[in-house]
Amino acid sequence: MTTFEMEPGRLFIGGQWREAADGARSEVVDPSRGAVVTTVAEAGPADVDAAVRAAREAFDSGQWSGLSGRERGRILHRVAQLIRENADDIARLESLDVGKPISLAHAVDVTNAANDYEYYASLAYTLDGAQRDLPINAHAYTKRGPLGVVAAITPFNFPLILAGSKLAPALAAGNTVVHKPADETPLSALYMAGLLQKAGVPDGVVNVVTGAGPVAGEALLRHPGVDKIAFTGSTAIGRHAASVAGENLKPVTMELGGNAAHIVFEDADLEKAVGAIIKGFVFNTGQFCMGGPRLLVARSVYSTLLGILAEAVPGVPVGDPRRPETVVGPMAAEKHLRKVEEYVDIARKEGARIVCGGERLDLDGGYYYKPTVIADLANDSRVVQEEIFGPVLTVQPFDSEDEAVALANSTPYGLASGVQTRNLARAHRVADRLQAGIVWVNDWAMLDPAVPFGGVKDSGFGREYGPEALTSYTKVKSVVVSLD
Repeated sequence: MTTFEMEPGRLFIGGQWREAADGARSEVVDPSRGAVVTTVAEAGPADVDAAVRAAREAFDSGQWSGLSGRERGRILHRVAQLIRENADDIARLESLDVGKPISLAHAVDVTNAANDYEYYASLAYTLDGAQRDLPINAHAYTKRGPLGVVAAITPFNFPLILAGSKLAPALAAGNTVVHKPADETPLSALYMAGLLQKAGVPDGVVNVVTGAGPVAGEALLRHPGVDKIAFTGSTAIGRHAASVAGENLKPVTMELGGNAAHIVFEDADLEKAVGAIIKGFVFNTGQFCMGGPRLLVARSVYSTLLGILAEAVPGVPVGDPRRPETVVGPMAAEKHLRKVEEYVDIARKEGARIVCGGERLDLDGGYYYKPTVIADLANDSRVVQEEIFGPVLTVQPFDSEDEAVALANSTPYGLASGVQTRNLARAHRVADRLQAGIVWVNDWAMLDPAVPFGGVKDSGFGREYGPEALTSYTKVKSVVVSLD
């Protein structure tokens, strides 16, 4: 299936491919070469309105919400099957669009997207209410039903996975969706629109509008026909989206920025810990809201671990994402590369020690940055406190468990965190004290659709994955029948 090739860059509204109302288009750049590879339609308010109206019509008609959960589940199982059948095409498209290594796109992004639809297809079978006992002569029960039209707004770093984490539970619950992908990385969203249609999702149930956030995204946030907003992106934009939702009394889930701490205690298995540490900050070129860019190390092993990282990190393969041996590809856009450079310059000006990296990699005109380890920064440094969103690791020592927890919790973020220790009691004790939506012990980025994740503090609210995500796309109705 080559949906994108057949319908290059058009909007998908009401089951039909169409150009933007004003004919506007925007460029899509291959970040590994800095070259334009195609253009896509640039949706405006009129296009967003058409998409929301199509979603509303499809919802009100009951052609999707009126199906049983079992019937919806069968179609979503078919979506998962088609993702696996077209895995090579999807992985190539995601790698081209985002710049991530094709091996990573295949093993992580495509696999997890298929798992998302498969998991929520199964949960769709079990979506039900409950009977409640009352002290009066009445029979009471609850029913769960879909909310209506969902606005799904997703970021540039994991376009396929983060779209699936929203669309799969929303569709399983019987909602219809208008999806606005990131303007830098729209290609897999367009591909998936055609794939969902092929799987049997009725026209109008899923609509895709590509375009700029301040235009298409803002129109979608403010559209009165939207019943729920599901947003993943930066904390700054998330605050705005939540404010708009509040003005219109719409339910919202927000998965926002992160700046996770990875704590290494003196009793950790350092050989295993190093692998998790490196994965935590170079995975997806550091463009991972649940990455581990802050390393906190017990002082007794601080120098040793820094020495290991100084030798190991420069050996991580950086380069062309199309090569199977590549682990770290380019940044997704030049503006993200410049942001990383600015933070490393701040660290230098503050007298930090650049253990390794700290500069661009000149390769094919792409947006590459060498994985970088920085030591000797104060905890109040912007480089420590703010989200860099690139392959940069800051390393700080600590002297006690209490200090480690205090340092970990010292930023405004609270999305993920990690602990390296052989002491099981300590692992549970520290995990309980960390202000984060998910805590990993002795590894990093262990994710599955069954395990919910999400933030606290400036990292947002609500949960992706798990049955918790499914219920967030539903509303509860109570029915009380008098038996007198």
